[in-house]
Amino acid sequence: MVSVFQFCIFSGHQVNLDIDPLGLAGLHEFATTHDFIGLSKHTAPGYLKHLKHGDLPRWIEALGSLPKLIPETVDLEYQVAIGHGGQTSESQQQALSHVLETLVPWRKGPFDLFGVELDSEWRCNMKWDRLLQSGISFADKTVLDVGCGNGYFGLRAIGKGARLALGLEPYLLYAMQFQVLKSYLPELPIFVLPVKLEDFQGPRDYFDTILTMGVLYHVRSPLDHLIHLKRYLRPGGQLVVETLIVDGPEGYCLTPSQRYARMPNVWFVPTLATLTKWLIRCGYQAIEVKDVTATDAEEQRATRWMPFASLQDGLNPDDPGQTIEGLPAPRRAIVTASINDK
Repeated sequence: MVSVFQFCIFSGHQVNLDIDPLGLAGLHEFATTHDFIGLSKHTAPGYLKHLKHGDLPRWIEALGSLPKLIPETVDLEYQVAIGHGGQTSESQQQALSHVLETLVPWRKGPFDLFGVELDSEWRCNMKWDRLLQSGISFADKTVLDVGCGNGYFGLRAIGKGARLALGLEPYLLYAMQFQVLKSYLPELPIFVLPVKLEDFQGPRDYFDTILTMGVLYHVRSPLDHLIHLKRYLRPGGQLVVETLIVDGPEGYCLTPSQRYARMPNVWFVPTLATLTKWLIRCGYQAIEVKDVTATDAEEQRATRWMPFASLQDGLNPDDPGQTIEGLPAPRRAIVTASINDK
């Protein structure tokens, strides 16, 4: 069922969006199988032209200047390391760094790409380790990662034996970041579609594991989000929710009046009891709290590759237990759930 996701490189200033600059033609072949026929409109040549993003030609041009390298080593199990510095010249390292800098900010990572150490804002390896330590397995699984960013967790899932990792990322810059990585790993069964969950028409009751990590508090209707995800989870499959939480009783949910830790798009931050009730109301069962961890500056911070405001800028400098708005500082939970036969 899985075919190669071909990556098309373009150079020069003229970009023809009719000829598939993100290499979606390869995914189009994959998507026209029985289970994935609903994705055809997203993967057809020319689809990106309808997104009308003004920076797309500049990003495509940058991708066209990637050094043409075949990685001698790849490690996705213990990190995301593609190639090594010993196989590149100084000019190739400079060209690669220039492309990566063009695609700043890098929020998810870290990555080691042919010796270029890309230290992202989030050290997602820490969150990934918490997933594994909680007993979540990806071996031989089909994985849907909603709000996947540049595909970090999908790559790690492949490193742990997933049969397929499909990411949904509506923010086009992050989808373009994924293309840098994918261009050097063309045969891996991992794909990123630049679409929102509500526009996704993938196979129903199909995925063994669905990840929604750092997404739930950004959606205006978290229950609709959870119900929408249920469409794509196979009976007996596992939903993994990673989200901000606050202390309090069942029924309580923090609703920031304006911003939360400087973030303007945080709508609802539930207690664990409230999140559990949401999942039950949406038809999920076997709900388990796997981890609760306070977010700190070791895990999330500004770096060369994400030089803008980060966690530290959103906390009260006199009381790190509070945000600058006087709300509880970020704590995150990993909660799993499943569904029975529909």
